[in-house]
Amino acid sequence: MDKKQTAVEWLVEQFDLTSNSPIIKNVVEQAKAMEKNQMKESVLAQSTKHEGLRKIFENQFEKYYNETYGK
Repeated sequence: MDKKQTAVEWLVEQFDLTSNSPIIKNVVEQAKAMEKNQMKESVLAQSTKHEGLRKIFENQFEKYYNETYGK
């Protein structure tokens, strides 16, 4: 399966933010983590309030995210 591109990855590409600056790399990684967390929380908020099922959905989301967007 071809990996898809997140919005943050697309933005980095558009602004050519792939420099070796540690500050830029850190900010980009933080933005990617925030984006992933927002995606996960939006899915889980709609799924269930039962803690056991929520954990299953969370694990499934992690698997989907990693397969779709890479780590």
